[in-house]
Amino acid sequence: MTRNLLEPPETLLPESPEAQGALDAGTDPAEVAAQHPAFSAAWAALADNALNAGENIAAYAYARTGYHRGLDALRRAGWKGFGPVPWHHEPNRGVLRSVAALAKAARAIGETEEFDRCRQLLEDSDPASLEANDLA
Repeated sequence: MTRNLLEPPETLLPESPEAQGALDAGTDPAEVAAQHPAFSAAWAALADNALNAGENIAAYAYARTGYHRGLDALRRAGWKGFGPVPWHHEPNRGVLRSVAALAKAARAIGETEEFDRCRQLLEDSDPASLEANDLA
């Protein structure tokens, strides 16, 4: 496959086997976040749980934490604030799920501009993340 030289390469976050393994084993996401605060997937799980419980402000806070920790990780991985962050790469999903949860929480509290920004970031990163997170 030929890469478009005008577009930056895909950003692929490194794996976090210990943190992901804990989540996969059913460890409470709050415990995983406390032990691995840079692991966006734990924050995304907390945000999703809060959204499902109708706790929109808590969801917003959890998602914003996962979003910021994820942006830090993306920058460390070479991301310049734009370019593809593929959904198919499992370690990227934590930050993309955090952005999606932030969009949903923002919409729930009437923060339309934040919803639009987050949705656009997901579309720019990988449109598949919109569908995967019910934002298509």
